[in-house]
Amino acid sequence: MKSLIKGKIAGLALSVALSGMAVSGMAMADTIRMGTEGAYPPYNFINDKGEVDGFERELGDELCKRAGLTCAWVTNEWDSIIPNLVSGNYDTIIAGMSITDERDKVIDFTQDYYPPSPSYYVGMAGQSIDVKGGVIAAQTATIQAGFVAESGATLVEFATPDETIQAVRNGEADAVLADGDYLMPIVDESNGELAVVGQESIGGGIGLGVRESDGGLKAKMDKAIGSMKSDGTLNTMIKKWFGDDATTF
Repeated sequence: MKSLIKGKIAGLALSVALSGMAVSGMAMADTIRMGTEGAYPPYNFINDKGEVDGFERELGDELCKRAGLTCAWVTNEWDSIIPNLVSGNYDTIIAGMSITDERDKVIDFTQDYYPPSPSYYVGMAGQSIDVKGGVIAAQTATIQAGFVAESGATLVEFATPDETIQAVRNGEADAVLADGDYLMPIVDESNGELAVVGQESIGGGIGLGVRESDGGLKAKMDKAIGSMKSDGTLNTMIKKWFGDDATTF
């Protein structure tokens, strides 16, 4: 799943130190601002009404309900999603974000609400693609971009996931590496134009990101996630959005 690359961590850690006192306790207001990207279906996307939709919208609303909180939804570009959490523009990140040691140095996490799942390489069908030595597209500041950068392949980064797919289609990249859950619907709808050409297990589970100072909010969300796991609601929701074959708890 999505993750910041190590090189950006040091600067963000400084942001936490400078702004921690200013935002401490802010998230415990009656209304919790849920920050997401709105561009990564089926996790999150903007629907025809201009509203945040998807698995994480349904999940976030249910978590807030169980935690006794009111949700308000905020969208933010992926590459600045952590700095804007730290600075207080919203109170959680719920955006397909992997729990990683690097990010945990900057913000805090709830327990995972989506289990680890594989990343896929996708390229044009019928082509011979060297995923270890070719040109591979990935979204900026993701765990996939970090993996490609260290794999020996040539990394080309794009700000949005849509741009990574377009790069493959127009020949800028041999393949894209991204979450399988994001790529498979695109492959299935491509009428045979695109195909899976490789697989990697590089991500951890997905959790809500919160500021280090918001321990109370983390505890409330942890309890709500735990209750959804216990009563089976979370697995039902995962299958609704990702299919009956999706990995569940």
